[in-house]
Amino acid sequence: MSVLIVDGANVVGSVPDGWWRDRRGAAERLRDRLAGRDPVAGEEVVLVVEGAARGVGSVPGVRVDSAPGSGDDRIVELVASLAGSGRDCTVVTADRELRSRVRAYGAQCVGPRAVRPED
Repeated sequence: MSVLIVDGANVVGSVPDGWWRDRRGAAERLRDRLAGRDPVAGEEVVLVVEGAARGVGSVPGVRVDSAPGSGDDRIVELVASLAGSGRDCTVVTADRELRSRVRAYGAQCVGPRAVRPED
């Protein structure tokens, strides 16, 4: 089983579509887009949100994790908890520092276009 962890703030912020006026709504749209993707067998999808997007609910196929502080720190915690579990972990972000931090725990990284291909 694999885990796809999505840096919600980074992916939402990758497209200038007015997300800054409604961060919660933008996170909900991303969550719904993730839920509507063709499922990968055995893949768990975790969307990490922070700030004004906290409180966005989970839906079938996507577990939303509201970071109590920094979304990046929460993503690193999640990846670290999976290290050595035998589960493949991929983080969706364009944040170079976050990529470096999660790679130290063996995670793979892809950019926002992996989940927003038409943007």
